[in-house]
Amino acid sequence: MTPGSRKVAVVGVALSDCGRVDDTTPYALHAQAARRALADAGLDRSVVDGFASAGLGTLPPVEVAEYLGLRPTWVDSTAVGGSTWEVMAAHAADAIAAGHANAVLLVYGSTARADIKAGRRTGNLSFGARGPLQFEVPYGHTLIAKYAMAARRHMLEYGTTVEQLAEVAVQARANAALNPDAMFRDPITVDDVLSGPMIADPFTKLHCCIRSDGGAAILLAAEEYVRDCRTAPVWILGTGEHVSHATMSEWPDFTVSPAAVSGRLAFERAGVRPEEIDFAEIYDAFTYMTLVTLEDLGFCAKGEGGAFVEKGRLRVSGGELPVNTDGGGLSAQHPGMRGLFLLVEAVRQLRGEAGARQVTVGEGELPRLGVASGTGGWFCSSGTVVLGRG
Repeated sequence: MTPGSRKVAVVGVALSDCGRVDDTTPYALHAQAARRALADAGLDRSVVDGFASAGLGTLPPVEVAEYLGLRPTWVDSTAVGGSTWEVMAAHAADAIAAGHANAVLLVYGSTARADIKAGRRTGNLSFGARGPLQFEVPYGHTLIAKYAMAARRHMLEYGTTVEQLAEVAVQARANAALNPDAMFRDPITVDDVLSGPMIADPFTKLHCCIRSDGGAAILLAAEEYVRDCRTAPVWILGTGEHVSHATMSEWPDFTVSPAAVSGRLAFERAGVRPEEIDFAEIYDAFTYMTLVTLEDLGFCAKGEGGAFVEKGRLRVSGGELPVNTDGGGLSAQHPGMRGLFLLVEAVRQLRGEAGARQVTVGEGELPRLGVASGTGGWFCSSGTVVLGRG
């Protein structure tokens, strides 16, 4: 087999305990998710020769690997915000294809909610406060304010309404209602979203992601390992990544996210078109993220995202393109840097393991293709992964 020719599959996925998890540590959540992902794959820890983790600058992969009893010969600690995991998955797939690793474990754990409850505030205003960002941070120009500015620009340019943005939250909650592990499952309406407390205009509380604890892990492996796994493989078909900007003044167009580049690359490399995709898992720290990412991935034209998200299109039940099938960061869980959860849910959907929220196509058949697209910072980075079942 020539270098670069090996196919790569996701063979194990898992979540740790999520939601409200007060009596644990991020290390323990890493370990719980990792053990569960290996058990899901039916493989022993000894096969893992590659490792990747990132934890808001506080958990170096060398420490986490030691905690998990791993001695990897390939390691990645890419840190580009919420898109980190899609980018890491791309790097891991490339390494496996090239023969630099055989089985790579990606794992994350965070007690973001418990930290706040205990008075340990871990949220960050930005990637840092030095260099060009020093001119934004002192004025309270936080992450949510940057997203709110971008949303307002889209509304000005294309007539997108706050009701259309609210539809994203309503449909995410409808999907969460089908997920017994989602943190919030009670139905909400557009009026509920609009009448909530204002956080950053135009975002009220329900336009914004929840804060939770939790962890996730996925195991990628070379094709020759698939026969030893207890689960059906989900193949990495194409990936793309893009870094756009850090300061708002360097963002050419607030209505275009870096998914416009990462998505195009991922679809081209996979040899598929957006219209062939059966479902999408999209990073949704705020409702606007879902809307603009759908545009930039090519599911609708630029400026048509508002109309696209209407009429239940994102719902598992009856939606034309089910999006964030577990309820997303808006309703299911969001312990920070949520991109790994997108990959876990995409794999479960393709394997037919999503229970009441299972997407079906045609005459009740399992989906064939899915996409996971993560966003980092304030549309600073994007990673997109196209996945398919054999």
